Amino acid sequence: MPSKPIPGSSGDVLTSLPSPYQPHAATGLLHLPRFLAKCKIVKQQGALPASYAKNYKRGCDRFLSQHLGIDPAAVEKIVFESATDAEIDAKLQAILPADMRAPQWNRRYVQMGMTPAGREFLTEALTAMGCADRVDEIKSVPDLMDFDEGRIE
Repeated sequence: MPSKPIPGSSGDVLTSLPSPYQPHAATGLLHLPRFLAKCKIVKQQGALPASYAKNYKRGCDRFLSQHLGIDPAAVEKIVFESATDAEIDAKLQAILPADMRAPQWNRRYVQMGMTPAGREFLTEALTAMGCADRVDEIKSVPDLMDFDEGRIE
């Protein structure tokens, strides 16, 4: 039977976050729903658990923002100042480029972790989670997120 993460090995786990593979309805961009959900948690609770705070507005949040040519803090500000998802989407449309190059971003995103350095990172992360036997199955950073949050058995 394949291993499962040792509880607490990656810190607190937010199973309520959207899968990294869920596209944003208005743009088609992967990861954007996760970034927005993290912003909403910070707005409501003041902070994310340490296991997520270390990459908040950094890591994939920043890579997506760089792809779009915007500051991650601008996305956070939109969420903080908006009352509804429709308002968030409208304000995002105002700062996003006309051509978001969603297919290019989505392809790059789903391949994060597939370089030699990325494979080393995934191996280290899975080993720390007590799941070194899953290295050949968890192929990307989005896979690792889904695995850690229980969406991959």
